[in-house]
Amino acid sequence: MRARHAESLLAFVADFWHILEPGREFVTGAAIEAIALHLEAVSRGDIQYLLINCPPGLMKSLLVSVFWPAWEWAVKSKTLGFLTSSFALPNVIRDNNKFRRLVTSELYQGLYGDRVKPSAKWGERRMETEATGVREGRSFEGMTGGRGDRVIIDDPHSVDGGESEDQRNSTVQTFREAIPDRLNDMQKSAIVVIMQRLHANDVSGEIKKVGLPYVHLNLPMEFEEWREENGVKIDARCRTYDDQGRFLFEDWRKHDGELLFPERFPREVVEGLKIAKGSYAYAGQYQQRPTAREGGLFKRSWFAGKIIDRARVPALHYRCRAWDFAATEESAATDPDWTAGVRGGRHGVDYYIENAQKDRLSPAMVQRLVKQNAEIDPPGTLIRLPRDPGQAGVDQAHGYVTALAGYPVKIEPVSKNKVNRATPLAIQAEFGHVYLVNSGPPEEGLDAWIEQFLDELCAFPSGAHDDQVDAASDMFNELALNDQIPFSSMSIGRSDIVQQVERDTRYQFRDNAIPNSGRGFGTAPSSTRGISF
Repeated sequence: MRARHAESLLAFVADFWHILEPGREFVTGAAIEAIALHLEAVSRGDIQYLLINCPPGLMKSLLVSVFWPAWEWAVKSKTLGFLTSSFALPNVIRDNNKFRRLVTSELYQGLYGDRVKPSAKWGERRMETEATGVREGRSFEGMTGGRGDRVIIDDPHSVDGGESEDQRNSTVQTFREAIPDRLNDMQKSAIVVIMQRLHANDVSGEIKKVGLPYVHLNLPMEFEEWREENGVKIDARCRTYDDQGRFLFEDWRKHDGELLFPERFPREVVEGLKIAKGSYAYAGQYQQRPTAREGGLFKRSWFAGKIIDRARVPALHYRCRAWDFAATEESAATDPDWTAGVRGGRHGVDYYIENAQKDRLSPAMVQRLVKQNAEIDPPGTLIRLPRDPGQAGVDQAHGYVTALAGYPVKIEPVSKNKVNRATPLAIQAEFGHVYLVNSGPPEEGLDAWIEQFLDELCAFPSGAHDDQVDAASDMFNELALNDQIPFSSMSIGRSDIVQQVERDTRYQFRDNAIPNSGRGFGTAPSSTRGISF
């Protein structure tokens, strides 16, 4: 019987499945076989760094963090050290407990007890064998200090953490700075990352962007013959080659939409998941493409027929240009955020985005850009600027007020929840109230900014950059949440007092949880006059 267990990782899983999942049938398929194939390549030394992107529900934690280490101890090397991790310590302890149950089972010990015998150091988080094999589990943020011949990273991001810029950046920083030197042998030890995609800039995105030497096994739930990357249509079929350049794997599916694991996820289940998850969550977690083909929070189809000639724009009652600052100059080694400014106006219940621009500039040049636009924007255009927290933000605000003397300026702190900020704009765009203004008839050609703006808008919130979206959101909210822009210049210069416009009461959005809501989107209207902080 021992020879059977040694045949392959999947044969081992099939024979020991009942120990961990009694009463539940072991269901395998081509997707599970593909993951096992690549893990076996790591075991042979053919792959040192492996990245696997796959949907939830493929028993990835059981296969990668539990069965594979137990199989390697049994049939490969009894002295291997495993350092395992996940975003949450309870997940790590869960898998440690399953591993312990498997390795200490009567069946496993009867077959491999001469190789894998627990020592006195056999705890909840760290297990050692008498043959010096080690399995240690840590939360991902606590990886510093641990080492292994196999470093297993199983979902470094939580779903919520993937949406949070601060948490996502912290996880990526840990991956870049704390993981590479966790190996016992820098030439032979291996790192395996397995995760669902949550954002363009998650750990998988960082691996791809930087060009780290990972073999990438990409398994979307529904096969895609093509996908778009950086505006280019590319062949999306996954093909992998080992570290010696030898062909290893090609996605077996032939037709667009063909399912990954129909044995467990048939069509009706997949369609239900699409509804439950929503388009952009499904695109990331299940399609491993953290931007839906037709958009995430925004859909490109919403703007069909909404790009209009400037000559068709009605008289706009008031305008705002909102800015999102990223005062970092471009360099060859980085892909920093952009400074973006978006100008729009409102007429009744309709909103017209007239211009969007972005650049990577030094702080001094950013201030000059803001001043230049103030000079050429239509008179009375409110300039809305973000205020960073702390004294540095106050000092920056005073600097802009001084530079923009004579122009209507409003400086406001902004919410870090970018999705919440953008949702009101998305609602109005979906209902056809948002237009993009072209300099001439659209059929004769679009202004360059429109395509760039739509690309970023429809990649949000999972795109690599969201600066124009942030600026557009603030611009829209400024127009939507105020019955008027009550500005009177405090110094000599050009500024108009914009007259109040009768609102179209057919469209009201109310949040009962917020007092005084009912104007705009659940926020009391601003009563600020002049320059505000």
